[in-house]
Amino acid sequence: MKTAELCRKHGISDATFYNWKAKYGGMTVSEAARLRALEDENRRLKKLLAESMLDVSALKDLLGKN
Repeated sequence: MKTAELCRKHGISDATFYNWKAKYGGMTVSEAARLRALEDENRRLKKLLAESMLDVSALKDLLGKN
């Protein structure tokens, strides 16, 4: 099956296909799953850090006004 046909069948662009191929091309399925899990964990931790930084900033503002 040609790349264009495959992309059309799955509703993605050729550019998306080639980006995914560059990112996941040499990986096994278990490695790709592990990478996705690590990216999800990293996203969650970044969100927690941002929320903590907002809390600290709000507390500093409150303490500075007294």
